[in-house]
Amino acid sequence: MLRTNLSRASAMNNKVMINDQAAGLRQLESYQAPDSARVFTIAAGKSRVGKTSVVVNLASALAKNGQRVLLIDENPFDNNICTYLGLRSRFDLMHVINRDRTLKQVLLQESENIAVLPAMHGIRQLNKLNPFEQEWLVKNFTELVQSVDIILIDTAMAGTTHVLPLSLASEQVMIVTSGSAVSLTGAYALIKIMSQEYAKKHFLILVNKVESEAESESIYHNLCQVTNAYLSVSLEYIGYIERDEKLQSATQLSKSVIDAFPAAPSASCFRQLAFDILRTSCPDKYSGGIEDFMQRLIRTSHLSMANLTV
Repeated sequence: MLRTNLSRASAMNNKVMINDQAAGLRQLESYQAPDSARVFTIAAGKSRVGKTSVVVNLASALAKNGQRVLLIDENPFDNNICTYLGLRSRFDLMHVINRDRTLKQVLLQESENIAVLPAMHGIRQLNKLNPFEQEWLVKNFTELVQSVDIILIDTAMAGTTHVLPLSLASEQVMIVTSGSAVSLTGAYALIKIMSQEYAKKHFLILVNKVESEAESESIYHNLCQVTNAYLSVSLEYIGYIERDEKLQSATQLSKSVIDAFPAAPSASCFRQLAFDILRTSCPDKYSGGIEDFMQRLIRTSHLSMANLTV
């Protein structure tokens, strides 16, 4: 009987927490200016840390609470957002740049509140646009203002990526890492390059694939110790995602874990992440909005990628 009562109490507490988070997200949304879409780049120094999974599941958590999310997919390989969600992408941002298709024709609608923009080929062409083409592209993206609250960018891995201009154009950069030495070394290397070569000074840190919050905080503090010793950067702990078999099962079903298994531990982590990410403030000068993001992206696309050797 005691165990049953405890289980019921736990379920009620979880329900209250979820409702409180939903109310908080709606309140934050009510304070947004008309063109205040927030832009987050999700990056990782090494593969196999679950970066794309984080993007998809975070988007689902945000969408469940009324946020309209645009996913920009830069990954050209089979483990990209479209594959994850079971979507077939026929067109790319390149088709918009070439004026073969409109932006709306290229967008893939995953659900009512989530759209996906395949962008790998188009991103690589931004530095070749003349001023008139730049202005035209910015105008097209500005038309999304009324239909997008959050932009999440899933970068490709080093060697094929434009993570540099995408990251520098974004309001915030979230580095996804795990507890493995390879993952942490890659995260540190990426932070080092972006800070020393291109003056990016603030990073959100998400620890993935851990057994507990205590483990994630330990990993975060270890990373902080190294960066504090050698780099002039500010790291902000944004949360953790618990290792969860249900998350892998949801991936195999081409669904987010929140849609497939809403009571799973990882689903709770993503709901908390969705709540916390909108509470972060950008310490860098950033006016916000899609138009500002696109103008910054076009400018930073001219930067050299020669130093990006993560």
